Amino acid sequence: MSAELNALVQLYNNQLFPKQDVHILLCTDTWLGEEAARIVERYLRRQGCQQVALHRQKDLQTAELSGFQLALADLVRWLDENLSGYRQHYRIIFNLTGGFKSVQGFLQSLVPFYADEVIYIFESQKELLRIPRLPLRMAATETVQNHLVTIRRLSLNLPVSCDEISELPETLIMRVNSDVALSPWGEVIWSQEKKGIYEKQLYPSPFDGLSFSSQFERDAKSLTPDRLALVNERIDDLVHLLITRQNPKSLDFKQSRGDPRPPSTHECDAWSDRDAQRIFAHFDGDKLVLDALDKGIALMRPALYPHPPDVTLHTATYPATSRPTACSALSSRTVSGPPNGATATTVTSAPGRKPSSAK
Repeated sequence: MSAELNALVQLYNNQLFPKQDVHILLCTDTWLGEEAARIVERYLRRQGCQQVALHRQKDLQTAELSGFQLALADLVRWLDENLSGYRQHYRIIFNLTGGFKSVQGFLQSLVPFYADEVIYIFESQKELLRIPRLPLRMAATETVQNHLVTIRRLSLNLPVSCDEISELPETLIMRVNSDVALSPWGEVIWSQEKKGIYEKQLYPSPFDGLSFSSQFERDAKSLTPDRLALVNERIDDLVHLLITRQNPKSLDFKQSRGDPRPPSTHECDAWSDRDAQRIFAHFDGDKLVLDALDKGIALMRPALYPHPPDVTLHTATYPATSRPTACSALSSRTVSGPPNGATATTVTSAPGRKPSSAK
């Protein structure tokens, strides 16, 4: 039995695997990495596990350093979007027995922010090493607040000036030729600090292609901090939509039926729980103008995964002899065959991205 599966067997004390537990397999962006994850997936399903998912992290391979760093930064975003909701009611376990050491080390450092425990076992051993989460917190609120516009624009892949970049701590950014992006640690800090900062006020639009009406600003002033944070997050989602044309279900941006709120022609979710408010907007040329916040119809959507008692992230490595993948400076992808080693891990899908250009 492989070490990563041995760790699972020891985790459950050689008993039947609980059917209600969720297992999320994180694999490298390679053919062999995904095949390794499929082997683990089939084993888990044979054990009666009903909630098994696989996430292939774009650009996660070691053929080229800059692509690997971008993949780690995207992985932080993915973890924040898909695991944070479980922390309130469920126990999250990182199984880091297998996988590239570089990925293992990075995920180990993320345990205080996204997991409750990490497990590990040596291939020839039977005793499971269990390391609980340390109660750590990033003390970076002041840094993020002082450079909020720059960090927010970098998180949205918007251009920033060289002067703005030079004022940021080097640990928060990474450079790829003439391009700049938030480093993996920059993504961690931003994801940890964003909600608290977004609860304070409605911040100016980070993008010239999106603006607020005076009515929208008045509506936002009356919101409670938690709702205000959601509105600021939806603004980020709208900017991402305008740039990439990707419309996530959490946003639900669409043209309004009929003419419910002139001059508004479009609407999206501000939030879908409680009183289910929506953001109404219209286009003024190429610019999207947010007109108002108003009540909408609450749409109940299923969670990405049904919530079980445990959510476990696994890693696994399988050797390969084929030639490494080809990649560019900004984004890498498999063109033929697997690299010299592949990883499978248990966690879910963030799209690949390119760093912002400094102007």
